Amino acid sequence: MYKRKRSGTVAYIVLLSGTVGLITSIVFSSSILALIGLGLTFWGALLLFIKPTKYVKASLLDSATLSLLKTIDQIIANLNNKGKAIYLPPKHLKALKGGTVFIPSEKDLIIPPAEEIAEEKVFLKNPQGIFITAPGLDLVNLFENELGKDFTKVDLNYLQNNLPKLFIEDLEIAENLEMSIKSDRMRVIIREPINKDFCKEARKLSNICCSIGCPLCSSIAIAMSRTTGKPVIIEKEELSTDDKTIEIYYRIIEE
Repeated sequence: MYKRKRSGTVAYIVLLSGTVGLITSIVFSSSILALIGLGLTFWGALLLFIKPTKYVKASLLDSATLSLLKTIDQIIANLNNKGKAIYLPPKHLKALKGGTVFIPSEKDLIIPPAEEIAEEKVFLKNPQGIFITAPGLDLVNLFENELGKDFTKVDLNYLQNNLPKLFIEDLEIAENLEMSIKSDRMRVIIREPINKDFCKEARKLSNICCSIGCPLCSSIAIAMSRTTGKPVIIEKEELSTDDKTIEIYYRIIEE
């Protein structure tokens, strides 16, 4: 079961708003409303996971979140976007605490011009692709609050030295976390994560696993982009045969 803190009212409001957005998108056949509705519903589910102190079954939240990721996967597939998700650093965003992912239509790693990003569009024509809010945004903001640090003011070594304790002892997200840095790449091994069953199911979504990533993998990608000030991609994500260990490979993109 997931441990949750108080204050579920906001979470329910966000969740309800997202549901209304999704229903409206179906009525008007609007992709933009669908993306907005998905985002709100997703964050509502995450807030329910993070905030209140009561306990709920992990399977319940896994099912709710997985349904949202399946819809995002379907939207990306219908748009025929073939590129890897690129996590944009704060210098490209209006909000330093934001977390935006650009998914190009083609396989080339193309960073959109700053003026295009600043307009905060969902669909981009030059280069062609879409912007979405990263699944791990609220989690990485939680990490910063727990550590009392702004990730834009630390380096990768800080993440390597402090995220393991945060994951294992403070937030009890996993039994163990290992991070190794080599040049422009980072390898992260998470053992017995609380979302291991979720990850197993998410691997079936080709546009989520190894591209956008699950909320946990996504949160680390955002932390890296904030720390380095550079775009980051998830190159590869592997789940052990016993479903107990996730191994993620990240790469920093030079602009």
